[in-house]
Amino acid sequence: MRICLFLLLFMSSLAAQPVVPSERNSKEKKGTLKVPERIQARPSARDEEIQQRLKDILYSTGWFFKTRVQVTNGVVFLTGEAKSEEYKIWAGDLAGNIQDVTAVVNKIEVMEPSIWDFRSALEGLKRQWRNLLGSVPSMVLGIIILATAWGLAKLIALIVRKILHNKVNKSLLEEVIARAIGFMAFLLGVYVVFEMADLTTMALTILGGTGILSIILGIAFRDITENFLASILLSIQNPFRNGDLVEIEDVLGYVQRLTIRVTIIMSLEGTLIQIPNSTVYKSNLRNFSSNPNRREDFTVGIGYENVISDVQKIALKVLEEHPAVLKNPEPWVLVDNFGKAVINLKIYFWLDGSEHSWLKVRSSVIRLVKRSFQLSDISMPDEAREIIFPSGVPLIEPQNQKELLKPLPKPSGESKSVATDAESGLESEAEDIKGQSKNAHIPEEGKNFLKNKKRK
Repeated sequence: MRICLFLLLFMSSLAAQPVVPSERNSKEKKGTLKVPERIQARPSARDEEIQQRLKDILYSTGWFFKTRVQVTNGVVFLTGEAKSEEYKIWAGDLAGNIQDVTAVVNKIEVMEPSIWDFRSALEGLKRQWRNLLGSVPSMVLGIIILATAWGLAKLIALIVRKILHNKVNKSLLEEVIARAIGFMAFLLGVYVVFEMADLTTMALTILGGTGILSIILGIAFRDITENFLASILLSIQNPFRNGDLVEIEDVLGYVQRLTIRVTIIMSLEGTLIQIPNSTVYKSNLRNFSSNPNRREDFTVGIGYENVISDVQKIALKVLEEHPAVLKNPEPWVLVDNFGKAVINLKIYFWLDGSEHSWLKVRSSVIRLVKRSFQLSDISMPDEAREIIFPSGVPLIEPQNQKELLKPLPKPSGESKSVATDAESGLESEAEDIKGQSKNAHIPEEGKNFLKNKKRK
């Protein structure tokens, strides 16, 4: 932005410089090369008098060398050398304005300038210096106008933020609207500077070109533009908040911040992951914190000799007595399918994800269901496996066929507590991960447009 301000001031200073006329016109206005309308030699001047009068004038200027003036019957013949083309023309005009001159034959030759003649360059530098000094007031006034416009834009943006703070309730949207209005105010100041420099056409071109420039930049920086627009839409639609547990593109973790470019997530493994906002907006998003209640399930296989309804009651009792399992919605124990050696039961239960960890509760329920099945002599055989015996398989005829279906031994030391030391309680790990995020280095700098608000 500072570079843009410098360029605008430089252009305005150049535009404010006065137009420099050609050397001839300039000198004519100053009177240096001004030719009088008529020169009186003497009434009924003779050729000798005209010749002498004209020769004296040309000599006194110092602009001509080897000059010869010949007048015959009122016709003036000029020969010699002049320092420039303008001096040659001036001499011809001068001779034509003398009384009783009927015609002028100008044969004066223009001298070739020396390669070491720096007078023209020095004169040009002097003109530029005078023009620069003349443009100083315009530059100072332009700086004052631009500074005022910049301060006014900041003030307007601040006022707009305060007005929209309680109405829009979207941090990113507030920022975009405030900056857009502030930029329009600054653009108005730029227009005033160009108008002051008498560059109305250029000012209108710049104002009209901002739209074209936006289109060009949008095409050149398509990905950046997509992420920026996606951040605005995400801020408006608010699909998640700071600290929500979400799953985006197979990434499961807690939302840390939303910037103009990316959404930062702290995974359950403690890794900060950046996902472009355009990807977040276009992908399937699962927000586990939008509804604190979460359903979990697991499968357990029982032997065909077991009574399914009795097994369902045993498993359901474990779920009903578990303190982390919700009573409403109620848990289910359903028959899933027939396996090769077992009947698979699917156990469903709900828990409050804002208070308990679904990983820990699931581990606790599986452990307690297994313990209850063993205490109730419920067999849980494994699927059939292929075993290779290099020395052959000894055949032992059992005395009782029921020994083949003998259930697993009852657990002697299986803990009946809801949570073991290994499970480290059933509380949610959200606070622990938040603590990890405070110690982590955030890779994406910038303002976080997510607000920490408790859901109603």
